[in-house]
Amino acid sequence: MSGNTDVIVIGGGYAGVMAANRLTQRTDITVTLINPRPTFVDRIRLHQLVAGTHDALADYGKLLAENVRLMVDTVTEIDAAGRAVTLAGGGTVAYDYLVYAVGSGSADPRVPGAAEFAYPIAGLEEAQRLRPALDAAPAGAPVTVVGAGATGIETAAELAEQGRTVTLVCGGLLGPSLHPRARRSVAKQLTALGVSVLDGPDTKVTAVTGDAVRLADGRELPSAVTVWTVGFGVPDLAARSALRTDALGRLLTDETLTSVDDERIVAAGDSAAPSDLPYRMSCQAAVQLGPQAAQTVLSRIAGEQPASVDVGFVAQCISLGRHGGVFQLAEKDDSVRKYYLGGWSGAKIKELICKGIPWQLSYEARKPGARTWWSKDATRGQRVKAVLAQEPAATERAA
Repeated sequence: MSGNTDVIVIGGGYAGVMAANRLTQRTDITVTLINPRPTFVDRIRLHQLVAGTHDALADYGKLLAENVRLMVDTVTEIDAAGRAVTLAGGGTVAYDYLVYAVGSGSADPRVPGAAEFAYPIAGLEEAQRLRPALDAAPAGAPVTVVGAGATGIETAAELAEQGRTVTLVCGGLLGPSLHPRARRSVAKQLTALGVSVLDGPDTKVTAVTGDAVRLADGRELPSAVTVWTVGFGVPDLAARSALRTDALGRLLTDETLTSVDDERIVAAGDSAAPSDLPYRMSCQAAVQLGPQAAQTVLSRIAGEQPASVDVGFVAQCISLGRHGGVFQLAEKDDSVRKYYLGGWSGAKIKELICKGIPWQLSYEARKPGARTWWSKDATRGQRVKAVLAQEPAATERAA
């Protein structure tokens, strides 16, 4: 391809920023990052924003390469045939290639009353809406956190450390992604913080009201503020744009992160479903997927065959307030190992990682393409083959 190439990156989260920065390796590419906010949201700290221990924000000026153009707007439609996106603010922007990195957010709650009375915190505006609700509640008022994944555990611990009376309703297992040994450490630390943990199948929430949470076993828990951390969903931009998605709405791609419908569209982060076998929604995956999506675009511009995606996991990190945590070691395929660090050591490692993510984004801005290796998962190829054998039509490129 000769002349200048216009690349749009939709979404300024971890994956989008990494992709935009990586694309600046070539001086003949104009990179435009379209994001609905002028400030970067450090999502792994949103539970701290709610508790008042961090603002969970960062300046794009420190994270983006100087020649990345930031456009504050929302994309409402992708016209793949016309190679243009429509903006909520009016007008369209043309592209030669597009990186789809719209991220994830709260899943639509299907429990009666949850949408009306509970507070999700997967996004900045949601967390900002919860903060004044907590401030308005008396110090000793009961706070219920629903959902015992990483977000629920971290939120419950952070609020309890601030003196709140917190009940964590698991709806099943506490920390289901953790090894039993690490799970016991989490339970012990939550107890030390004063969090009441309700686990088991009978603790599924069946209804939420303005002042209570009802459980499957018939119990009704008083709740002045209910925090909802159950599941994640993705924006429906791809589906609305007639691009094929998986059941959750993530853009279906091949193993080079290229849309199965259009080789000019590449996906990264939580909104990507390579080979209909998506990675766990996480910052850990996003910071690897972003640069690799950019490399796919760079390869196509150079007339080369893009490489297959290669993401390897290392661990799961969960903070338990400012002085506790769990660092759960994992295999490259994200399956957990029995080894972990808890307590003060877990907290220190988690905080180092949280501080390191913005540094990693800014390093890519300063030296795009400097990182050329990834923690590889040697078993993914076998799993992809199994998926393709079962559903070959799901990942075949459209004619």
